[in-house]
Amino acid sequence: MATLSLKPTQRFAPSDWFSSNELISTNAERQRVSSHQIRQESRALANVTANQTKWDQHDNNTRLDNRIDDITKWRETLERCLAETDDEIRALNQSKLTTEQALEAKALPLDVAIECLTLREGRQSIDMVRDNVEAELHKEVEVIEGIKGQLQKRIAESFEQLCLLQEARQQLQSDLKDKTEAQSIDRTCYALNNESAGVSYKPNPTRVPKESTTPEAWHQFSQYNKDRAEAEMRASVTLREATAATLAQTRNELEAQRNATEFAYRKRIHETERAEGELEWQRKNTKEEIEEVEADIRNLEEAIRAKAAPLKVAHTRLETRTYRPNVELCRDKPQYGLVEEVRQIEGSISQLKEKLAQAHHARDALYKHLYRIEEDLACKRNSLDLDRRCVDVRRKLIVPAETFVAERPSDDFSRTQQRRSTPVSPIKTSQLDLE
Repeated sequence: MATLSLKPTQRFAPSDWFSSNELISTNAERQRVSSHQIRQESRALANVTANQTKWDQHDNNTRLDNRIDDITKWRETLERCLAETDDEIRALNQSKLTTEQALEAKALPLDVAIECLTLREGRQSIDMVRDNVEAELHKEVEVIEGIKGQLQKRIAESFEQLCLLQEARQQLQSDLKDKTEAQSIDRTCYALNNESAGVSYKPNPTRVPKESTTPEAWHQFSQYNKDRAEAEMRASVTLREATAATLAQTRNELEAQRNATEFAYRKRIHETERAEGELEWQRKNTKEEIEEVEADIRNLEEAIRAKAAPLKVAHTRLETRTYRPNVELCRDKPQYGLVEEVRQIEGSISQLKEKLAQAHHARDALYKHLYRIEEDLACKRNSLDLDRRCVDVRRKLIVPAETFVAERPSDDFSRTQQRRSTPVSPIKTSQLDLE
């Protein structure tokens, strides 16, 4: 007899079966709608991105073209400025050369003023001052040279200005070179298209290089180089005009300058003679004071030695009284008196020694100052001798310069140098007891 075999699975109701079919149909419809929407959006996005890519490339081509135009304009500006700078450098070089030739042409004999300045270089220590005599001598050199010092200054200024112009030119040349290279690179980039050979993916192409600058900084850099070159050229033109004016100057009043210099010499010699007399008087008084201080030092030393015997007596008395027996060892009036005596004598000795030290210090200070007076006195005498020799040398100025140069012995200046090289006798310090 046959039996019914049933699967041990879950059984659904017909309503569940119809609901499942409806759910599957609804989901299929919804997925198709979603897929259709995605397809439409994809097509629209592809069209939009294609147009965007095309216009972005077109815009960047325009930007590259504008950038190339900007670089071209700046290149033309920098090239024009560089050419003007080169012209100004040549003009300033010619001006400098003319000034140097004028300086050589004005190298007339200035032996008198130079010899006086050389002699006065033999001054020593504190006497090596920039006094009116030295100032007038330098002025006289400038006058005799016929603005020789000014020409030298103009040459130095021209050299410095040439250095500045060369530096500005180098900046212009470097900037121009960079712009030429940048223009070549941008033109290469502008020529690239989607069919160009050699285009490929690059690692991290959107990175920002560390040395990147902004367009404002780029513009300011070139503008600064241009402005600086123009400023240096204006300064060079001003300098050339000033140099031309200096070259056009004639002689100054030589006689008035000579009188001013000789007046300064007479005044300086008078001041030095007064200082010499003052130093001699101070030396005399200082030596007398040293003798008195040394006598007081001997008296103080004798007074200290005189305190030794009373102090020994007081010490002996105090020590001997310590051997008193038993109750007799009392602190009586003699005990207090002896202790006070010891303290008094020791205090007196301490005060005397302190005063003796002060006296020694004062004596040493007097000796040091005496040495300084002697040294300064020797400097003053040396300076006085040099200035008197300069006054004697300056008598040559009475003779006209041309005649003096023609008739002057060739070894006159060498004799002056020999006189200057003669050593000044050193200060005799044997009289000073610098213990």
